Amino acid sequence: MTRSDHIDPNSVELLIPSDPRFLAVVRAVLRETAEMQGWDARELRAVTLAVDEACSNIIRHSYKGRADMPIWVKIRTLQGEIRVELRDLGEKIDPAKLRPRDLDDVRPGGLGIHLIRSLMDEVTYDLSEPEGNRLILVRKKSRQHEPED
Repeated sequence: MTRSDHIDPNSVELLIPSDPRFLAVVRAVLRETAEMQGWDARELRAVTLAVDEACSNIIRHSYKGRADMPIWVKIRTLQGEIRVELRDLGEKIDPAKLRPRDLDDVRPGGLGIHLIRSLMDEVTYDLSEPEGNRLILVRKKSRQHEPED
């Protein structure tokens, strides 16, 4: 690990185990970090839901339910957007094969991808890592909440 004399004041990084109990920690840090930048509760709920679902998918699909694997979470908040990067070392996913279940098919599960894509402005699967996955989620503040000129 390299040492830096400077840290990005708009960024928080976490390393959690792939245990679902630790998703509460991610939600709390996400909430506090976004509130410091003035994000309203409605938009923050949307981001939190998407990140929670993405982390759950990592645990369920990439790590096959193992609770002892690492998940790195990087949250970067600016006035106009919030960016969350999730990194795991689990089974590589093929984004081309990710298909949300038909919304008319009413049963539990299978709607995570649809939910994440509908709540976030950008969803990027970075496949450049030699091992595991990196998912980048971005949500921009709604224009209706921006100050008027």
